[in-house]
Amino acid sequence: MFDPGWLPELLAAVLASVIAITLHEAAHGYAALGLGDPTAREAGRLSLNPLRHVDRVGTILVPGVLLLGQLLTLGRVEFMFGWAKPVPVDVTRLRHPLQGMMLVAAAGPAMNFFLAWLAAVLLHVTWLLGDFGSGDSVGWGYRFLALSILANLVLGLFNLLPIPPLDGGRILAGLLPVRLALGFLQLERYGILIVLFVVFLLPRLMPGYDPVGWTLRHVVAGAFDLVLRLAGHGA
Repeated sequence: MFDPGWLPELLAAVLASVIAITLHEAAHGYAALGLGDPTAREAGRLSLNPLRHVDRVGTILVPGVLLLGQLLTLGRVEFMFGWAKPVPVDVTRLRHPLQGMMLVAAAGPAMNFFLAWLAAVLLHVTWLLGDFGSGDSVGWGYRFLALSILANLVLGLFNLLPIPPLDGGRILAGLLPVRLALGFLQLERYGILIVLFVVFLLPRLMPGYDPVGWTLRHVVAGAFDLVLRLAGHGA
């Protein structure tokens, strides 16, 4: 049965994710513009308007199916997955194509890590305003900021996977010799399928194989702790 008590938390999670994704994509566009490629600006994608970055499948259909499916079967939301429409970048218009592509790709995760740190800094404000407690007394502002840290870390770290078209794949291509980089980038057409297979299908075929759980426990948790420390909190 549907539990309406999850709505505030769901709203906080959706808002945190929208901000993380929007600024991630905008960072790519602004980095490309700074390196000589105005394609995103010409396409109207150099924008902080989340609607400009909506992908009908990745932003609406897939998350919508996951949301409704979990609410109808579990009565709560435990997991969400989706993606935004990539900001267009014309590598040939960058002043130094391969190295420029690497820097443009790195701008997205870098923005997410900055936003995670900023949210952690703003947690100090929730303490001053008395928006922090324990259990059900934790305020919405505190939940939103904590979920913002999590959303930005997950988005930033996920995109660093060295598989094109993810940002990590393009960063790796920028470090490779030109011939190897061009061959490696041919994987872009299969990249999302590779990610979906490794992350979502293999765990169902191989009991005990849980890359998402392992990453959350060991990588994201460690990054969360580091961000809190850098923002002046304890562990």
